[in-house]
Amino acid sequence: MEREADWQGALERAQAYSPYLSGLIEREADIAALLAEGRGEEAIALARSHGSAGGDVGVALRHEKRALALALAIGDLAGAFPLGKVVGELSDFADRSLGTAIAAAIVARLPDAEPAGMLALALGKHGAQELNYSSDIDPILLYDPEKLPRRERDEPGEAAQRVARDVVRTMSHIDGGGYVFRVDLRLRPASEVSPLAIPIEAALIHYESSALAWERAAFIRARACSGDIDAGQQFLAAIRPFVWRKSLDFGAIAEIGRLTGRIRANHKGANGVGPGYDLKKGRGGIREIEFYAQTHQLIHGGRNPALRLRGTRASLDALAEAGIIAADDARLLGESYDRLRTVEHRLQMVADQQTHSLPADPAAIDRVARLDGLPDGAALVGELAAITEAVGQRYDLLVAAHADAGPHPHVAPAIGGDRLAAELERLGFDEAADLAGRVEAWRSGKIRSLRSEAARAAFDAIQPSLLAALARSPDPRRAFLRWEELLTRLPSAINLFHLLEARPALLELLAKVLGLTQPLADALALRADLLDPLIDATAFALPGEVGALVEEFGEGEADDDYQRLLDRVRRKVGEKRFALGVQLVDAMTDPVAVAGAYARVAEAALAVLAGATIAEFEAVHGRIEGSDLVILGLGRLGGGALTHASDLDLVYCFTGGHDEESDGDRPLGATLYFNRLAQRIGAALSVPTAEGALYEVDTRLRPSGTQGPLAVSLDSFERYQREEAWTWEHMALTRARTIFGPAAGQAELGRIVRAVLERPRDPEKLRQDVLAMRAEMARHKPAKGPLDAKLARGGLVDVEFIVHYLQLRDHVGLTPSLPQAIEALAAAGLVPAGLAAAHDALTRLLVAARLLAPDSQMPPPGPCAALASACQCDDWDCLMEGFAGARRVVAQAWAQAFGEQLELDET
Repeated sequence: MEREADWQGALERAQAYSPYLSGLIEREADIAALLAEGRGEEAIALARSHGSAGGDVGVALRHEKRALALALAIGDLAGAFPLGKVVGELSDFADRSLGTAIAAAIVARLPDAEPAGMLALALGKHGAQELNYSSDIDPILLYDPEKLPRRERDEPGEAAQRVARDVVRTMSHIDGGGYVFRVDLRLRPASEVSPLAIPIEAALIHYESSALAWERAAFIRARACSGDIDAGQQFLAAIRPFVWRKSLDFGAIAEIGRLTGRIRANHKGANGVGPGYDLKKGRGGIREIEFYAQTHQLIHGGRNPALRLRGTRASLDALAEAGIIAADDARLLGESYDRLRTVEHRLQMVADQQTHSLPADPAAIDRVARLDGLPDGAALVGELAAITEAVGQRYDLLVAAHADAGPHPHVAPAIGGDRLAAELERLGFDEAADLAGRVEAWRSGKIRSLRSEAARAAFDAIQPSLLAALARSPDPRRAFLRWEELLTRLPSAINLFHLLEARPALLELLAKVLGLTQPLADALALRADLLDPLIDATAFALPGEVGALVEEFGEGEADDDYQRLLDRVRRKVGEKRFALGVQLVDAMTDPVAVAGAYARVAEAALAVLAGATIAEFEAVHGRIEGSDLVILGLGRLGGGALTHASDLDLVYCFTGGHDEESDGDRPLGATLYFNRLAQRIGAALSVPTAEGALYEVDTRLRPSGTQGPLAVSLDSFERYQREEAWTWEHMALTRARTIFGPAAGQAELGRIVRAVLERPRDPEKLRQDVLAMRAEMARHKPAKGPLDAKLARGGLVDVEFIVHYLQLRDHVGLTPSLPQAIEALAAAGLVPAGLAAAHDALTRLLVAARLLAPDSQMPPPGPCAALASACQCDDWDCLMEGFAGARRVVAQAWAQAFGEQLELDET
């Protein structure tokens, strides 16, 4: 690229149209000579060397700044250096100079000290590594009182302020050699009253408790840039929850919109592109592109770490990749941003002034245009007019589309008293006066989530639409009361109100969920942000395969620790399960397919958590060479069909022998090693964290049940199954599937299971064992109610007993998937052809009823209709007839398999 660059033309234009660059060409002759020969990279290297030339630090840094500014400007004008390289080099120099100034300030007072304990956070364009030629830098200086070197008589705070003052002086001092950077420290916490440098702990307290909304946006682009960078990165990780909120934050759009309005209203420059137009603050300018990206990042970045980028172009591309903005918009805005920033640089090259506005004199605009290589100012103005109009249109649409989102300080309070009661009665609510009183009580301060003025204003904005949606729910009063319960249990609901206002269609969905299903209503009361993913239609697609889910659940920040991983997996699994529950309630998806999706989600969660737990465990105890953990899934997990309420039936095994010992700092023998590891994995799956619970884990199907060790070697497992296991344990193995562990270990465990299932058996003894077990189960675990598709005679338990008996007797259909096993058995003539359809009908009822009739009793009319619809029936009578018909088919299969009649008692 450098060979094609016009280095000579760039030097000529600089000398003709830029007094500042012309002066630098004369002053920095060695740099200019390299540039004249097209040796741009060598010129940059020479410029850098000036900053470490020794002597006075300020003098050396000012020399580097002059030389670097010249090298980058000529390379930029020549077309050799793209915008990204220019702004990156300038930002890197800011990092270096700040670090040098911090170290020099510490050593100046303590010559023998090791510079430590002070750090600089870069914000704004500096943080994004997008500095322009004449940028200020806006660092935040933090210090660790325990590590900052100081004289014995100095207090840590006093020493820190001396360092900070010296840093500002070194960077900002202006003499005949110019300056390094203008430094603005006003972005620090409480800058009007706080010292120049702030203790790290005090800054943490500020951002966790009293920071303002604008500070969130500022920290999108924050970066630890100088000094103790490790401490800076730890600080940024600690305040990440403040910057990146887990729930969608539609209030951010309103805040950005109001800020835009103030900027446009207070903008003193020209309204349209022409003399005096401000490329940064004007309509369609640089700041609106930055706000466009940052607004979407604030809304979605808490949920999608891939959006947590600092650079404007990179952020726009990531938003397009995530499907949040259109790819064409990302391209146009990105290209516009680059061009506007380039013209901004031309303005600043003229006289090294921090300006963003076109000159008021048309002749001066001509000079800027010619410096850029254009024929005249008219060409530049025409190009900028087209760019800013396209940008302005898109930004206006963003703000207008969400103009009503967020807090509404001027919204009139919602109606109350008799007027509210009359409105509720008009909407169709029974006992309207009682409900009106409840609404007024919500606002009286008794409900924590409605105590702030901002929360009440946000609620007022949605109250009419909310009450109307609740009235349209299948069970309006129940939906109303569950909404009240949700409000009571949520510590904060303002983001929920913003979301419902920004996405009114969610009100209907919310009302339906509240009116129909207690389990999903309870989940919302714990985590209102479960609604967030539902703004995207893709949330209602079934989750993908296990591998894709493992990748999704494992995505996080590079510095995430184990606890953050536990929280993230719980959060993502909760969202998947909630979305699947909504699909059931809204009859969007066949419950049989939903059951499979529940199982894939669980298997992926187990894979991610088991892998992370093993890594944590190995960090302390090491590994046992040649031994690995292998996990067997049984029951509905093994069969790949869970319900919303299913627990996970697991058996832990390990390869290798008992005599080995781990090689870590705290070695353990093999048996103890894998038993402790299994306990840790069980806890990772089941112990509640700040994000709630995940799954109940049941390990009672392991060898010797609760009396046996939690994890056993493959040899022990094989010996137990061959010599000691009861018939019911072998029946359980028909649903066994290896779900975690290295491929070789899974294959070996699978071979053992297969060998156990294929062993010859006495058919009559097997029959008697199976019948005795089912009779015992029927006595101790009868059906819970008329809708118990699992335990009712002729239900799913009987299907399982039929299938498992035939699998063990005839070695046909040996697969953990019940549908596949039934298909194979039917093909062999061992079960009626209709058993597959009966199994699916029973499964639909079981899976849907876990949400719509969790107690297996007859639900109210609204959930009744929803349950019938979810089970692909036109009405309740159709559902009950289908249930009865499926049970009759199961009874027929029972008689065929066991030679005795199955009594279908009324449940």
